[in-house]
Amino acid sequence: MGAPSTRDGELSVPPQRRDVARGLWPVVAVVALGGAVGASARYAASLIWPTAVGSIPWTTLLVNAVGCAVIGVFMVVITDVWAAHRLVRPFFGTGVLGGFTTFSTYAVDIQKLVAGGQTLAGLAYLTLTVFAALVAVWSAVWVTRRVLAWRQQ
Repeated sequence: MGAPSTRDGELSVPPQRRDVARGLWPVVAVVALGGAVGASARYAASLIWPTAVGSIPWTTLLVNAVGCAVIGVFMVVITDVWAAHRLVRPFFGTGVLGGFTTFSTYAVDIQKLVAGGQTLAGLAYLTLTVFAALVAVWSAVWVTRRVLAWRQQ
């Protein structure tokens, strides 16, 4: 069985697929826009607080921890408090915070530390970043839920 085609032999797209694709373009657009905002904020942080060559990249660690804390607050708010528009989550959660946090740079930073002969610093940075990110998101969720419960009393 072949793909559906038009009379002149070109492939046609079923209407259901066109509707799905049409519905995805706004999501793709807001993720891209949010990613540009987040990546720009991360770049600004790296300009404000540059990392010396061969040292632990504290800026990247801080950006990742802050981004994880913000995603913790954001997820509690949009799931427990506020019925957000369908594009808010992809814009802010995936786009802005995905562009702001930078686990790819984190991986490259580890590789640079290890390649530069600073294996212990690379391992410390690897561990500390994961620990900081997990503690940040967990703490932010916990604090946000406590604040919301307090406000409802």
